[in-house]
Amino acid sequence: MDLKKWLEAPAADVSAPKRPKLNMLRGAFTRITTPLLPDDYLHLANPLWSARELRGRVVEVKQETATAVTLVIQPGWGFNFDYKPGQYIGIGLHLGGRWHWRSYSLTSPPNWDEKRISITVKAMPEGFLSSHLVGGVPQGTIVRLAAPKGNFALPTPPPDKILFLTAGSGITPVISMLRALDRHGELSDTVHIHSAPTEDEVMFADELSALAEAHPQFHSHIQLTRSDGKFALASLDELYPDWRTRETWACGPASLLEEIERVWKHEGLEDKLHLERFEISRADTSGKGGTVTFAKSDRSTEVDGATSLLEAGENVGVQMPFGCRMGICQTCVVPLTAGHVIDLRSGKQHGEGDRIQTCISAAAGDCTLDL
Repeated sequence: MDLKKWLEAPAADVSAPKRPKLNMLRGAFTRITTPLLPDDYLHLANPLWSARELRGRVVEVKQETATAVTLVIQPGWGFNFDYKPGQYIGIGLHLGGRWHWRSYSLTSPPNWDEKRISITVKAMPEGFLSSHLVGGVPQGTIVRLAAPKGNFALPTPPPDKILFLTAGSGITPVISMLRALDRHGELSDTVHIHSAPTEDEVMFADELSALAEAHPQFHSHIQLTRSDGKFALASLDELYPDWRTRETWACGPASLLEEIERVWKHEGLEDKLHLERFEISRADTSGKGGTVTFAKSDRSTEVDGATSLLEAGENVGVQMPFGCRMGICQTCVVPLTAGHVIDLRSGKQHGEGDRIQTCISAAAGDCTLDL
């Protein structure tokens, strides 16, 4: 192999496009120290120095509401700050002897200068990791990171007229977009309609008010659903009669997104609508489940019909590929080597030989995956 190519080859799929010389050194160090990994030495000096995985350190924890916090994270080697506003990252936290992974929207705008990113997490009753993150992650905690991904993002340049529709934690990808627009002086004709149960549960309330005060063409509409009821999409004609001409980004509970999708389809505006889903709309899969075997890892587990294969694998320590965890990005696709599984969204069954998405598939009897 040519020495130059050998030195410049990426180090364990971790890229640093803005700093190619640094990546060349990391790649060389990775190869020279094989079979001893450079992490064995680098971790002693700085836990963020890793040639085989993305890591980050929690440098600040901010309370947003009683049930939501913002984690400010300093990424280590290889993190690409050229992500698009609205994209998400994977974050892994070591708890109870194993790594727990989830995906969260980035709430920070892209910024190479500050070298910081942030996510804002709302504790969910069924969310093990979200409850832990909100309940108290100490400053200085080292986390694993997956590279930014996602198609729910602002284009460059942004549209002249924008409509954001959010509810609850659905505001998190949109606040990244608003911050980016504000930073670049591009927050022009923009309407943001956000729903939350009470005033105390509105994330980023002060910041939204400040943006509206600083930018006359930015309109922030807060709907307090416990006192004022659900925001009626039919009222758009009265409140913002030009809404049909706006490029729309919507994020929130499944019921809200389904209603928005129906209205935009009825109006023939599907090409102007961008949706981000935080939860899977599940079909009726009652009575399913079985033993899931992970052939390469030599591990098995009994699961019910509501547990995704991705969760099943993570629960027994299998290294599972994942991205959005919503059936969108295709990162988690693996071969089904035996048995049957069911798609949690549609109820469709898949059999031996099919390639399946583990994040939206559950066991329909005993099955085996090539992991």
